[in-house]
Amino acid sequence: MDAGTRQSATVTTEALRARVTEAYARQSRETLEEKWILDSLPLVRHIVLKIISGLAVKMDEEDLISAGTLGLVRAARAYDQSRDAVFQTYAYIRIRGAVIDELRSRSFVPSAVYKQIKAVSEAYRRHVAIHGSAPSDEELAGSVGIDTQQLYKTLEEARRQHFLSIHGLGDESSPLQALVPPDGSPSPQEQAERAEMLERLGQAIRNLPKRDRLILLLYYERDLTMKETSKVLGVTESRVSQLHASALFKLSMKLKEF
Repeated sequence: MDAGTRQSATVTTEALRARVTEAYARQSRETLEEKWILDSLPLVRHIVLKIISGLAVKMDEEDLISAGTLGLVRAARAYDQSRDAVFQTYAYIRIRGAVIDELRSRSFVPSAVYKQIKAVSEAYRRHVAIHGSAPSDEELAGSVGIDTQQLYKTLEEARRQHFLSIHGLGDESSPLQALVPPDGSPSPQEQAERAEMLERLGQAIRNLPKRDRLILLLYYERDLTMKETSKVLGVTESRVSQLHASALFKLSMKLKEF
């Protein structure tokens, strides 16, 4: 065998070895992705049930689970073990984003609803300016000229819009953190501003009534659904939804005060 033939054989062997190595790596990656997806499927249903329990309108659960599952598959394909957080944390954000995108594609809110949300917000600010403290739900409803049931419906709609406009952008890990601008810059000044906003978020939560703080803790920190929270508090699921919407509204208004 002359030198040229030996060199050609070496190149062919190296190319074959490279293809085998690539095929093995691809197969290993596909096996990993399949495991990530199967292990995280229950997370899809948990996220969907949690999100729809925070909406005032009835949604098709199976359609949202399909959207969330697609988000999970995309997360598995895009996941980089060397750069991203643990897979379930990464997948949680992508699944929730896919579900919210599905909800946003169906969203339509009459202008009258927007006007009522605005009226409630203005009444809240007036009360704080006059009395120096946040109004109770009954006082807030009276200021707008509606009963408390209508107030809760309005606040639940405001919460739904919060989910669709902020919570669903896909970059934050919780709706509470969605009230703070995402950390997209390494600038020391912006890092300091973000730290200050997070401190204000904590202060705003501490200033809420005890019941509101508990509901936010159970829902966001303990990751309970509305149904699970209702069992802890000993009230109906619909009542938890009302109280949660009220607590989130008050928190948003307190942050706007800053």
